Amino acid sequence: MIRITFPSVDAHRTPDELFEGLPDFPWEPVYREWDGLRLAHLDEGDGPPLLLLHGEPTWSFLWRKVIPPLLEAGYRCVVPDLPGFGRSDKPTDDSWYSFDRYTAAVSDLVRDLDLTGATAVVHDWGGPIGLYVASVAERDRFDRLVAMNTGVFNGHQRMSDDWHRFADFVAANHDLPIEPLIGGATSTDLSEAVMRGYTAPFDTPEAKAGARSFPLLIPTSPDAPGAVEGQQTMDVLIADDRPSLLLWGVDDPALPLDPVGRAVQLLFPQADPLTPIEGASHFLQEDRGEETGRLIADWLSG
Repeated sequence: MIRITFPSVDAHRTPDELFEGLPDFPWEPVYREWDGLRLAHLDEGDGPPLLLLHGEPTWSFLWRKVIPPLLEAGYRCVVPDLPGFGRSDKPTDDSWYSFDRYTAAVSDLVRDLDLTGATAVVHDWGGPIGLYVASVAERDRFDRLVAMNTGVFNGHQRMSDDWHRFADFVAANHDLPIEPLIGGATSTDLSEAVMRGYTAPFDTPEAKAGARSFPLLIPTSPDAPGAVEGQQTMDVLIADDRPSLLLWGVDDPALPLDPVGRAVQLLFPQADPLTPIEGASHFLQEDRGEETGRLIADWLSG
């Protein structure tokens, strides 16, 4: 374990050797400093930029099957590891994590790289974070939106029973087991090497503070932190005329296609009808990654 201490934050840095030899993941990270942390992102390819945002409890490794079709189609893929995940530093205090910090970290990356004419491609918690950034904080930099198995939360939404069971499970486990969170939300059997990729960032219990915190960040009342920003995002999306694509793994137990996916569709009145991805659960990038990448590339080209 490597511990790094800054005046404002105590953070864990997962040893680099734990990320060596991961399957189908040849890309090297780019590191940048933000708020006393070393944050990682991928920056591959040339052409119009795509910002691919992961959620809980994943990292850029999740997108490894989606990226090649996008690169082949001539797009640039910018794929950050959010603070607390992947090869980014991981503040060890659960209370460090907030909606505002996540959106600030992503907004700062977008500005640092001077992304313009971009497409936000968001999944899971990457949705409320990325759609706020792309629709409110950095609206002028994004021309298109792609959303998959995600949502926007304003405190009025009803979460599914499966989601509540998941949140209770996370709250009850300080040393949060990552494998069941991944394996329980994929339709395919994952190899030992692939599962090692998902668990690699979380080598100690203190490295899991971000993963423990994400479920608690969903606002469950209109006065909860993040609810106002969620409503701002909704207001922009409902009136938005930007091209948008919605993809949904139909076997998702936590965010089921009906009613969650159908409700999310209502936030994008100008979008094409939602595209169900058969044979895919919540992590459709894992179950149908190449197909997902091709669908996005074809839609962007069209």
